[in-house]
Amino acid sequence: MSDRDNHVRVLPLHVANKIAAGEVVERPASVVKELVENAIDAGAKRIVVSIAEGGRKLVSVKDDGCGMTREDAVLSLERQATSKIRDVDDIEAIDTLGFRGEAIPSIASVSRFSITTRRDESDEGVYVNVEAGTLAEVRSAGCPKGTLVEVRDLFCNVPARRKFLRAKVTEESHIKSVFAVNSLAHADIGFTLLVDGREVYNLAPASKLEDRVRDLFGDEFLEAMLPIKEADSDAKVKVTGFVERPNLSMPTRREQYVFINGRPATAPSIQYALREAYPRRPGDVRPAVIAFINLPPKMVDVNVHPTKREVRFRDNSAVKAAICEAIANAFSARSTPQASPDLGAFLTPEEDTQQNLSPVENVSLAKGSFAPTVAPQSSSSLRSSLPEPLPLQVDQQILEPHPVQNEIVFASEPSSTHAKPWAWFKFLAQSASGYLLVETDAGIVTVNPIAARERIAYEKLIYSSEHIALQTLLVPETVKLGPVEAARVSGALESIRKAGFQIEEFGSDTFKIDAVPQVLGELSAGAVLSTIAHDLSAAGAKRASLNWREELVAKSVARSFAGAPIALTQEGAVKLIEELCSCRMPYVCPRGKPVMIFTSTRELDRKFGR
Repeated sequence: MSDRDNHVRVLPLHVANKIAAGEVVERPASVVKELVENAIDAGAKRIVVSIAEGGRKLVSVKDDGCGMTREDAVLSLERQATSKIRDVDDIEAIDTLGFRGEAIPSIASVSRFSITTRRDESDEGVYVNVEAGTLAEVRSAGCPKGTLVEVRDLFCNVPARRKFLRAKVTEESHIKSVFAVNSLAHADIGFTLLVDGREVYNLAPASKLEDRVRDLFGDEFLEAMLPIKEADSDAKVKVTGFVERPNLSMPTRREQYVFINGRPATAPSIQYALREAYPRRPGDVRPAVIAFINLPPKMVDVNVHPTKREVRFRDNSAVKAAICEAIANAFSARSTPQASPDLGAFLTPEEDTQQNLSPVENVSLAKGSFAPTVAPQSSSSLRSSLPEPLPLQVDQQILEPHPVQNEIVFASEPSSTHAKPWAWFKFLAQSASGYLLVETDAGIVTVNPIAARERIAYEKLIYSSEHIALQTLLVPETVKLGPVEAARVSGALESIRKAGFQIEEFGSDTFKIDAVPQVLGELSAGAVLSTIAHDLSAAGAKRASLNWREELVAKSVARSFAGAPIALTQEGAVKLIEELCSCRMPYVCPRGKPVMIFTSTRELDRKFGR
């Protein structure tokens, strides 16, 4: 090590700011977050966010807040310069969103940055321009009360960071997510979002949270939620908001928006409380939640994470208890219809995990389709709610011969010859739990009809050599998605259309579906699109190839059958098994879970001591 490296020195300001930018500015959405939070702290009643090229070219935030003087505008470019705290005691009672004084200098150090601002009592405003961390210009300017911050060419002087930015649609989806979170947190503020000059959102100030929720996510989402009302006005920890009804499983709506004293944040104790308070469902589906937790500032430490994403409570048990009580009260006040049984309700915890039912069950909220069971029922009540088992003896169904030596032979890859797994089969019955019992030339097979439907639908979409058969809807269905999901669907419309959907954008985060692939049968077109949107959003931009997106869409369509009814007639069961036998890979569903379990005659003889 050289002598120069052995000494401690204070870093130059521009170097320190770039290091700070690495913590504060991850991507354009980080810029939007910091600037919107500053606008909220400034008392704005209307905030306008504009972006271009996914935020790479421009991020602009305009507000009608208190504005700044000339001195304040220049001083805001210094590190640790803030109007939010004065001394160490203030750190123990922070009630604002931004307080560290690092965001503005960090952003300005890696962009072409400008502030135009005026206080209400001032006759003129001020314009401040910074070029990649260097103050370039300060002059008087005519402008309305409030502040306009423009960030152009983000990471212009840090090309290595710029290379790590994702595709335009990905960056836009992150910005929309930040926009949605802040507009939910502050429903009394009007928010507008412009993307490449096009107005995507124009949210008027709302007097009630439910109005803002409806504007962002649609009526269908709101109808599926239960209000969480403040139970005890004297309690130190107060919880309000909305939680998903336990007898519904909403497509894609797995979002959990948690706000602590108005700040989007979370903590391990909150996630634990939500898991404990909510009834367990097939596949361990987590509920959609919009929760506002309010408590005295001194009971929470918001300064434990560089971007303030996570907080720490002084009394975790009090927070957990408040959340559990609030959700329990919401459930006790609900009035919900009797839920229809589904396969997941009959599985043991181990089987439930193996089944891996979709986290976005195929349930159409508008049409009231099948939904997960809420509470455990007795064995007799479960059996009485299902159709009687089919007769044990039915006509034998003969398929093309395919020799099998007392076990199912799995192909290493899909075969183009469509080989059948058995020489013949005889359908015996459908069990009360929904499984199909089938006798074959080599033993007994138990078939999961849901997984079978998934495999059949997937292969009809992915291996179709001709155009996919379409089913035109009598009435076109409109589907409103969340901001992130809508952005993903917009970027994958070509792949979705190739899967047999006639679909087009129909306003802000809304899509119109005129036709669907015939293989969907009676499934809700909107619910299937929601499942596709969820999977696209969960996958992110890990892979961008067209073939990969087409396969993902096909898997999503197939996965939508996870919430479909499972009662089958004798003819329907036989037809399902015949279609399964015609699949290239009938043994596993597209997600890799088993479709059937085979027990050979030899194994049965051994177990019975024959």
